[in-house]
Amino acid sequence: MRALIAAAIGLAAALALVLTMSAVGAPAGETSPKPLLTTVPKHP
Repeated sequence: MRALIAAAIGLAAALALVLTMSAVGAPAGETSPKPLLTTVPKHP
């Protein structure tokens, strides 16, 4: 029974953290204008 209560408390804490982070929103900033490399360079 203790394990079930501990799991419920942990789940509630994780859910509260996710809701808090989504309420705060993403941090302000800019992404890099350079695209990421998605292909492997040719072998010499």
